[in-house]
Amino acid sequence: MTQRMILTAEEMEEVVLKRCWLARYWGLCFQHGIHADIAEVKYKYWSLFAPNPVEVVLAAGEKAREEADLDVEDTEHQRDMKELSGEGNIENMLFVEQGLRQLTSLKVEEALAVALAQHRRPNLLKFGFSDLSLEEAEDVSFKQAWLAYIWRRAKKHEIEPDIAYDRLQFWISHNSKTPTSQDAVDVERGLVEIKRLDIETQLWDESRRELEQDNSNSPGRSDF
Repeated sequence: MTQRMILTAEEMEEVVLKRCWLARYWGLCFQHGIHADIAEVKYKYWSLFAPNPVEVVLAAGEKAREEADLDVEDTEHQRDMKELSGEGNIENMLFVEQGLRQLTSLKVEEALAVALAQHRRPNLLKFGFSDLSLEEAEDVSFKQAWLAYIWRRAKKHEIEPDIAYDRLQFWISHNSKTPTSQDAVDVERGLVEIKRLDIETQLWDESRRELEQDNSNSPGRSDF
């Protein structure tokens, strides 16, 4: 029973990245005056756990690309994530999920989409012309990296096997390009697909099943 209350290394990585999501979007809320009564407090809290949210999630997307190229699992990256997440207690995951539900109930991302669009300017970015503002382009890249991370795990655990490989390759390839307005549409569709297929719940269930199998295969006290 105790083992079930402890997160696996992969689950701790998920906690780290979801804390990054919360820190990023509450930070944008604070910056743009959205939910001003709570945004600063929320941003400061989640930033304690995720001081560099964009960099961490982009790195996770890059790791997904590297693993796909080499067809190997990056255990060193998982160790780094484990150190960032702190204690691997299941309450950490539950608290993060509660935070994400609050973001959804307050329609934070919808409000931010409007705010970012209002600041839109045509930008000449490093690799060419973009019809998104710099903030919008960064947001698209952030979400592309997140989707690459999710589909990397789905492919690894053979979840939605008929589409997982194609989705992973799609998001990996798009995450290396200058984002456009079409990419912005694509990432929102990608996030909707993740929710529709309930990928994150499937990943959690599979992770718990694997943990139980490992525990059942471990020698108990009666074996000695």
